[in-house]
This record gives sequence, C-alpha cells and structure tokens, in this order.
Amino acid sequence: MTKVTHVAVAILTKENGEFLLASRPQGKPWAGWWEFPGGKIEAGESPEHALKRELKEELGVMPTRIQPWLQRIYNYPETHDSPAKTVCLHFFFVTAWQGELHAHEGQQLSWQNPENITVSPVLPANAPIMKSLALPSIYAISNMAEIGEEAFLTALENQLKNGLKLIQFREHLCEPISTRLPEQIISLAHEFGAKILLHNDVELAKKLGADGVHLPSAALLKLLQKPEHLMVAASCHNAVELEHAQKLGLDFVVLSPVKQTKSHENATALGWQNFAQLIESIEIPVYALGGMTLEDLPQALQAGARGIAMQRAIWESTLL
Repeated sequence: MTKVTHVAVAILTKENGEFLLASRPQGKPWAGWWEFPGGKIEAGESPEHALKRELKEELGVMPTRIQPWLQRIYNYPETHDSPAKTVCLHFFFVTAWQGELHAHEGQQLSWQNPENITVSPVLPANAPIMKSLALPSIYAISNMAEIGEEAFLTALENQLKNGLKLIQFREHLCEPISTRLPEQIISLAHEFGAKILLHNDVELAKKLGADGVHLPSAALLKLLQKPEHLMVAASCHNAVELEHAQKLGLDFVVLSPVKQTKSHENATALGWQNFAQLIESIEIPVYALGGMTLEDLPQALQAGARGIAMQRAIWESTLL
C-alpha cells in the first residue's frame, strides 16, 4: 500500500482576492518552486492544528478565520533530490490572522492575483487550485421570467455594485432571437468587471461579445470538443456528466440539485454528503446548485465546491 503524506495547506486571502504564495527554500525538495504555505500533518494532529502550527513556524502569524475547503491527492514523481511520494493536500481558506507576515525559513513571499500569476514555476499540485481561485465564490443565474425584466435589471445592477462577478443569462428569448436584452446585460456587467455567460448558444455568445456559454447537461454530453475563445460551463447531475465535463476541460460546472428547489420540485436532492463524494476526484471547479442561499456557502466550500450558484435567492439578498 502506498504511503500517503497528509499536508495542511493555507490559502491566505486578501479582500481583493489576492492570495499568498511562498517559494520553497533551498535545501528542500523542489527548491525554488512556488506553493501555498503549509506543511506536513503530524501523527495524531488535526489538519486545522497543523495549519496553525505551520503558519506560526513559517510566517509568524496565527490564523483567526479559517474555512476548510477541498482535499486533493497528488502523486509527485521521483526527482534528483526527492523520491516519488503521494500527498493528500488539505486546503483551507485563511481570511484573517494575527501578527505580521514574515518569511521565517528564508523563502520568498508574493501576493498574487489569481487571474495573473506572475511567479514561476508553481508546484504542479497547486496549479489546478489556482485556476479555481480565479473564479468567484458566487455564480448568479438570471431569473427574469419569474420576477420581470425591470425588477431583474434593478437587482442585477445592485448586485454588480455589491461585487457580483459571474452571471449566467439563461432566459429563453423569443424567436427571432432578440439581442437587445443580452447586449444590455453584457454591457452593464462589463462596466463592473463582471463576466456574463449566455445559455446554450455558442454563436450568439461570440457574436455579442459575451464571456462564455453555459451548456445544459444534454448539450454537454453531445459536445466532443470545448468551444474556443469562450469560457465554457455546464450543468451536471451525476458522475457521468461530471467526468465528461472534466475530460473536455470545461472552465467549471454546476452540480444539482443539492437541496430541494422550486425549479425541479420532483428531483431527488443529492444532499451534501453525496455532493462531496461526486466531486471528490473532479479537478475542474464545481458550484453547488439547488436551493442555495448565501448561508450555504461555508457548507459548500467544506464539501469541496468552489462556491454556490443561485437563481432566486441571489436577486433577493445582498452580497455585502
């Protein structure tokens, strides 16, 4: 049986979304490579305790706000200075800490924007995590048909002002397709630096300058290759759909329904335990969908999701 080394990993995050990376010191395997701070979990030690100990030893800080996130297994190959090994990485978001950050082990430190990583090389186990961190924790889905155009546009502008950064416009438009609304929504979102995905229409998304497209599960299963020059997301409900999305290298997916939802009243809810099991080996970012409210975000993160997707509650609440 392969021995697995368990490691506590800290994603120290500023309010602007930047996270801290550290270079591995000379004398250690993979010296000079960049990684998230953290270290080995000792026998009998909890991951959270190891996280606190390592941050105190490495950086001189004590975390005061910790959110457990996902776990990932990674098999490191043998190198000239290190044998092959298997690690289980326990990731935590750390959004508040006491003390001043200081490199206690001779490592370099660098705050990085997840959309523009400027340090290299990055440890291979961390690369997919950084891609996930480039996405926000909230994915909003339009609900204009239910609340009306005027109310939706008002709610959208309010949420954009409050920091909303990722939206799917999923309304079924009349034929012939009217582009007035999607054009207006794309323009409004871009004013605030947010991204808009159109529902199931690759060509229209390209034509109107949308950031991407969101595919329903039926369209996902028919897809043989990811469309170029667009962010591509999809709806998933089971392991087959998740694996197909990962094989295609989609930017993210939503998995639903986690809880009972008005949109699919007869569907069987997954529950958090099944949700976590389904995404355990999925490396592309996954959002939890179905009956979500902002209060569900910590549970979703602990289950390994990148965040939550909301179609109703998001337009009735505030992100601040």
